Amino acid sequence: MLQQLLLPESMEVRFLALSRPLQLRPSPAIKTRLPVPRKRFFLYPISLFPSSISSISIFSASLPSFTAPCIRPPQSHHASEPSLDEEPLPPFSGDSASIWGQMNEIVRFAGPAVGLWICGPLMSLIDTAVIGQGSSLELAALGPGTVVCDNASYVFMFLSIATSNMVATSLAKKDKNEVQHQISMLLFVAFTCGLMMLFFTKFMGTQILTAFTGPKNLHIVPAANTYVQIRGLAWPAILVGLVAQSASLGMKDSWGPLKALFVASLVNGFGDILLCSFLGYGIAGAAWATMVSQVIAAFMMIETLNKTGFYAFAVSVPSPIELLQIFEIAAPVFITMITKVAFYSLLTFFATSMGTITGAAHQVMIGVYCMCTVWGEPLSQTAQSFMPELIYGVNRNQKKARVLLQSLVIIGVLSGLLLGTIGTSVPWFFPYLFTNDHEVVGKMHKVLLPYFVALIVTPSTHSLEGTLMAGRDLRFLSLSMTGCFTFGGLLLMLVSGKGCGLPGCWWALAGFQWARFSLALQRLTSHNGVLYSDEFNQQQLNKLKAA
Repeated sequence: MLQQLLLPESMEVRFLALSRPLQLRPSPAIKTRLPVPRKRFFLYPISLFPSSISSISIFSASLPSFTAPCIRPPQSHHASEPSLDEEPLPPFSGDSASIWGQMNEIVRFAGPAVGLWICGPLMSLIDTAVIGQGSSLELAALGPGTVVCDNASYVFMFLSIATSNMVATSLAKKDKNEVQHQISMLLFVAFTCGLMMLFFTKFMGTQILTAFTGPKNLHIVPAANTYVQIRGLAWPAILVGLVAQSASLGMKDSWGPLKALFVASLVNGFGDILLCSFLGYGIAGAAWATMVSQVIAAFMMIETLNKTGFYAFAVSVPSPIELLQIFEIAAPVFITMITKVAFYSLLTFFATSMGTITGAAHQVMIGVYCMCTVWGEPLSQTAQSFMPELIYGVNRNQKKARVLLQSLVIIGVLSGLLLGTIGTSVPWFFPYLFTNDHEVVGKMHKVLLPYFVALIVTPSTHSLEGTLMAGRDLRFLSLSMTGCFTFGGLLLMLVSGKGCGLPGCWWALAGFQWARFSLALQRLTSHNGVLYSDEFNQQQLNKLKAA
């Protein structure tokens, strides 16, 4: 006989076999929601079974218990229906058609998101192209100037990642109030950090540039400092806009932020041409054009977020517990971003120390490189927007998450080959778009091979690291990035000391990128990783519930 208890829809029910005639095989528990029965009555009062008890145990039966997927009237069993011992297959079960269908969905989301990541490097690349036509000294000054402005902004990408992660996870739990509160907290943190960076740039900009360029290149410090001081005025707007953009992406809206950054790019391009080419303001004009475009982008991002139904101006001060929650996500991401920024800064430092011509060549190549690498960032953003639902959402499904990652990696490989080919062709065939100096062009052509090797693996690396962020495997990510930075930094010092020149620096960059890819791939394919281990996911889920 089978003892049955009918409970409300929101509770789980387990059966226990009480006699020998019914033979059942042990099977893993499949959690489901039960339909509310009609015209039926509870066989036992609810007070007999507290809600904290997850299963009903009657006597000491020797047979194992199992969880029923649902309670239905008896009906004939069809071959197409899954049995109690079988887990229903996810919509994307791994066959070719499913993978290509999922890849189509990824492209529809990530396509507009490409523009979001292109706009920042595009602004710097426009500055590089316009200034390079006028002065090689100002072109070399852009190297340390963009390190202080652009690379420092990447340090605060922990705000972007924390926003996307927290918003996507809360939406997966169907909690709009929590989403609004998290956006309000993160906007306050972003504005506070922006004010701190504004004053830091104002009072410490010259000292940082002097230390960075070294005693042999002090002649480029005044031009670089002019660029840094003007662009530093936009720090609060930059970080607030970053959080607003990430919140929209966490809601799987990539078109709204794209429109804002499209307008900002047009303003920056028009301003560069007007202020630099026609009015002759040089590097100062490029800085003003970029700063104004970033402020415009921030206000448009806020307006885009307001249209989604969340109020972007509802800023709230986080409590100590909420700050701790943000810190648990942001701290490992901060370490990850700071090590990445530190390596690129170290790369520019060694290139600048080799002289003005080498520094100018490196500035052009790193500008084109960053312009190409951001095409892989939407893959990371796609993983951060869609993976939390599959890993921590109401309907968790690790198989579907693995198929999603497989699709992301395939797109990453194809994108890497395409970007490597196009990105190498531009400085090879059209170097005079950026400079008229033949010596600078010669230095550029010497790094094309390591440039290609480093570029082809970057999109796939972004998809893997985005999945680690979505799964909140942040401790491993921060430790692996620290290891890659240590390896890359030692390699940079080695090749620089051996007199390998600019090509040696770029081979060190290629090693840095491939090390990131290898470590992330090994972690995600491990049975202890976020896509295979139920124990790992349960620990993270408990942390989310506690928060």
